[in-house]
Amino acid sequence: MAVKITELCINCGACIEECPATAIVGAEDSPLGGDVTYVKPEKCIECEGSDPRCATNCPTEGAIVWDLPYIAEYNDYYMDGHKNGIYKIRENKKGETLFPAVSPKPFQAGVSIAKREKHTNVVS
Repeated sequence: MAVKITELCINCGACIEECPATAIVGAEDSPLGGDVTYVKPEKCIECEGSDPRCATNCPTEGAIVWDLPYIAEYNDYYMDGHKNGIYKIRENKKGETLFPAVSPKPFQAGVSIAKREKHTNVVS
């Protein structure tokens, strides 16, 4: 996924409108239910080459944080999150769950894994 929305989200919708990959849905459409806007990890492209537009347009500091890259190396992380209800990864038309090993996404290599593991703010 690369970015994740936290419980600090105020559900204003600014991030949804800005996402070029249509990877963000409002809380009412979240596959997890709940009260927070959701980023579909299998769709997020981190706005490769620029700051993620969702975060630069978010009015709430700390609502959008880095997550691990959506690549094969972190497939188990996302599989475990899917099983534990942290993520809800959708399936393709063939019935395959779009885990990173099946459908990796571009990510910003300049963001350290340490920052991603700590889920630091995208916009500092």
